[in-house]
Amino acid sequence: MSHKAGMVKVWIAELKDRPGSVSGKLAALAKAGANLEFILARRQPERPGKGVLFVSPLKGARQEDAARDCGFIEARTLSTVRVEGTNRTGLGHRMTGAVADAGINLRGLAASVYGRKFIAFFVFDTAKDARRGLQTLKRVKKA
Repeated sequence: MSHKAGMVKVWIAELKDRPGSVSGKLAALAKAGANLEFILARRQPERPGKGVLFVSPLKGARQEDAARDCGFIEARTLSTVRVEGTNRTGLGHRMTGAVADAGINLRGLAASVYGRKFIAFFVFDTAKDARRGLQTLKRVKKA
C-alpha cells in the first residue's frame, strides 16, 4: 500500500460573506499554532450574506480553545477519513470505486495532488460508515 489513512476531526465556522472573513478566522488559529492541512470555504447560497469555513486538523486544547473562541465547532456530523500517499494514475477512481463497491455512500470528497503526493478527505454520513470506509480505503492497492 502506498498510502495511509485515518479518521480526522473537522471543525466548522460560519462566516460573513465579506472580504477578510476567512483570513480573520485563520489568523486566530495560526496564532494558536495550528498547522492546517485542509481548508475549505464557500458561500451558503441558501443563506445570502453567509459563508462556511471547514478546517482540519486542530491539535490540543490551545488550538481547540482558540477555534471555539472565534466561532468554530467540531463538525460531529461530518465523519471524515484522511488519506495521503504517493499519487498514481487512477487511484482516485480505485478508492471511490472501492467505497461504492462496499455499499457506502459518500457525503463529500475533497482531494488534491502536489507533485507526486496526494491527500484526500472522504466525508461519510455516519461514524459507522466512516469506520467501514477507512477499512475499505486501507485495502486499496496503489496500482
